[in-house]
Amino acid sequence: MNVNNTKNDGPPLPEREQPGEDDPSGRRLRKMLGQFATGVAVITTCEDNGRLVGVTCNSFTSVSLDPPLILWSVANTSSSGPAFSKGKAFAVNILAATQEDLALRFARSGEDKFDGTTWEQGLGGSPLLEGCVAYIECRVDDRYPGGDHAIILGAVERFVNLERDPLLFHSGEFRRFTQP
Repeated sequence: MNVNNTKNDGPPLPEREQPGEDDPSGRRLRKMLGQFATGVAVITTCEDNGRLVGVTCNSFTSVSLDPPLILWSVANTSSSGPAFSKGKAFAVNILAATQEDLALRFARSGEDKFDGTTWEQGLGGSPLLEGCVAYIECRVDDRYPGGDHAIILGAVERFVNLERDPLLFHSGEFRRFTQP
């Protein structure tokens, strides 16, 4: 049953597309998904050998308050992905509006991303980057396959909220809140 109790005085919706249809690279789907503004975080951990790992992420969300769970995803092609194994401690560093440089630094692969950064040690040695909006310290509760990404479910163990203005991501660009 299709019920429509509202009148649309605006223009009709354009013809809808289906994923993959005439867009094999997914560019149009990616552009459309970019219309959902997100925060930006750097997910960090410390491997058993002491090597620090960090990746920029805008696919982070809350799952449950009881028990406290969050999730995020990492590309299967990321060399950092295996560091986030089941039971491993990690930290979600929610970036402040002034930390675009950190978002870009941790989005790259290869070099020592922590060189020149200031951080303190969190649970399991996970780096907590200086100046963030909030920090969530977790353990990997589980990992699930999700297409070209691994979905990581984290059990929240500690957190702190510093209530600063966050860095946002929308339409492929970093953004900030503006006051009306």
